[in-house]
Amino acid sequence: MTPVGTDLADRVLGGWLGRIAGNMLGKPVEQGDHWTRDRIDRYLRRAAALPLTDYLPGPPEDGAGDGGEFELRPEWRACVRGRIHGSCRDDDVDYAILGLDLLETYGFSFSTEQVGDLWLTRLPYLQTFTAERAAYRNLAQGLRPPVTATYENPYQEWIGALIRADVYGWTSPGMPPRAASLARRDAVLSHTGNGVYGAMWAAALISAAFTAPSVRDALETSLTVIPASSRLSRAVRRVLALHGTRMSWEDTLTTVSEETAGMGWIHTVPNAAVLTAGLLYGDGDFTRTITLTVRGGLDTDSNGATAGSVAGVLCGARAIPPQWKDPLEDTVRSAVFGFDGVRISELASRTVALVEA
Repeated sequence: MTPVGTDLADRVLGGWLGRIAGNMLGKPVEQGDHWTRDRIDRYLRRAAALPLTDYLPGPPEDGAGDGGEFELRPEWRACVRGRIHGSCRDDDVDYAILGLDLLETYGFSFSTEQVGDLWLTRLPYLQTFTAERAAYRNLAQGLRPPVTATYENPYQEWIGALIRADVYGWTSPGMPPRAASLARRDAVLSHTGNGVYGAMWAAALISAAFTAPSVRDALETSLTVIPASSRLSRAVRRVLALHGTRMSWEDTLTTVSEETAGMGWIHTVPNAAVLTAGLLYGDGDFTRTITLTVRGGLDTDSNGATAGSVAGVLCGARAIPPQWKDPLEDTVRSAVFGFDGVRISELASRTVALVEA
């Protein structure tokens, strides 16, 4: 059964707000080879900010005297508590906006080639990274999908396609296979293997969150759309199993990080494990979900964004605590041409219109 009416609108708005808030929470520490789980918690303890219940605190005296150990990303001044006035620009939000524009422009029967055309039209090249930049370069040189994903692209299984998947879940509420199919059509422009599976999994997870009785049920459903033998499926199931034994969040992450060592901090598989742990141990609570996910390290802003999207759909916008949504001032900065300064509420309304149409 698909949610309708005001419930659907509230949940879609919750997804947008959650994605943006989670992204903003993780943005100051987005450098997984430096900002490890241990270092993030040491920073928070130093600031007396554990348990974490709000955006990250700014560094004392702008980080002076720590020898660079606690140096935040340059954008930190606009995305730490007390300094946020609307969302910062970030690719984790840009791609959600671009996905909305794609569906409004071409409809749900869009082709992978049309995804590429829209990138060239709407998205500045220098605001793309890793697999997306490789695919963009290949498009500009006249290559077509699926070669755009494979030619001189060493990032094919990184997290980029996963962060583009939310809109397909938001517009397919309670229909995970449909959401996964849409996400796959987008993902193959730039990714292969687990990179594509990550997008399908995330879209199905968000779709399932509209109707699943619990976050665990949503996660179980999301695994049905990807190969059970894939590394991604095995990693997510491993976290589900460890959580089922009542192992602590810390020990679960230690275990899976050892088992996924060597993949790098932007690869889809270890990030999906961190995200799964944040969702399970957050257990539907919005604040706990996004803060545990970001404290888990690796690609913190991407994981925080997806965790926030799932948690926001589960609880709805009205239930998101004000410390997360009020500083956003219903405003998004975006590099997508024609969308800078757009209202979050407008993005949500346009998403709902696609569902109702």
